[in-house]
Amino acid sequence: MRARAVGREVMLTRIGLGVAQFGNLYRETTDEEAAGAFQAAWDGGVRYFDTAPHYGLGLSERRLGRLLRDRRRDSYALSTKVGRLLEPNPDGQGRMDDEGFVVPATLRRRLDYSADGVKRSLESSLTRLGVDRIDIVYIHDPDEHWRDASELAVPALVELRDQGVIGAVGVGMNQSAMLAEFVRRCDVDVVMLAGRYTLLDQRAQSDLLPLALQRGVGVVAAGVYNSGLLARDRPSADAHYEYETAGAELVDRATRIAELCEQHGCTLPEAAIAFPLRHPAVVSAVLGARNARQSQTNIARSQAVVPDALWAALADSGLVPEAALTLGDK
Repeated sequence: MRARAVGREVMLTRIGLGVAQFGNLYRETTDEEAAGAFQAAWDGGVRYFDTAPHYGLGLSERRLGRLLRDRRRDSYALSTKVGRLLEPNPDGQGRMDDEGFVVPATLRRRLDYSADGVKRSLESSLTRLGVDRIDIVYIHDPDEHWRDASELAVPALVELRDQGVIGAVGVGMNQSAMLAEFVRRCDVDVVMLAGRYTLLDQRAQSDLLPLALQRGVGVVAAGVYNSGLLARDRPSADAHYEYETAGAELVDRATRIAELCEQHGCTLPEAAIAFPLRHPAVVSAVLGARNARQSQTNIARSQAVVPDALWAALADSGLVPEAALTLGDK
């Protein structure tokens, strides 16, 4: 699978595996399902894996670490995140986590973007993952914490990068405006952008992507299915967008895009993956999977041929702005 470099020559395959589901996102994932998702992705050429302490209160990191244990450390790229420290939760006995993961609430998250918090979080992640280094460390969702993230967390990660402990400094968010500020004002190598450069939302087109391209900062696209609305060949009436039930107008728009895809011999999910990867600033698209079938489906979709005529048709129809469709394939 084609790969591109970020930071200190960290090579990211065109498709990465996001493992929030390994942390029992929304429902339980068995060890067997997680192993199947990982093996199918590996067999399909995926060599970039993304996790976070937030995902299942460390469960995702522990599971991924076990699956990577027998792989040569120089054969894959690994990213995790900082900003949420995991601490014992004495009040959590007998309760379940209340942030979307089906795990016991024996730990709790504490937001901490200080230099000490970043280093403590990374040390814990290294232990859970069972590795001696992380390739990319993203500052996780610092929306309300610009000052600490930019003035404390980024310099701490830059120091670790310069020491060779990590390979690249990153920031991951669901918005493009603040990511653009990180690119403009901080020494970052890569950003993870969730849901803001998709067939339904191109906000990053005007702020983040041109700046990232100019500064040589890689963009990893996440949330390409926009919480599920673009995940099926034909959107269902109860599909989700931004983690909530999608409005009728959005479902109708996605359906019209799906119809154009069908007319051009491809599917809506195939186009959803191909769209962000057309931009020269985008180095990888991270796709989540819970089991082998989902990993195999994602890889097959990523390998599908999406004709140039589709992009022209989407522009002509006004369903996607022409400016976002005239970049050409890398």
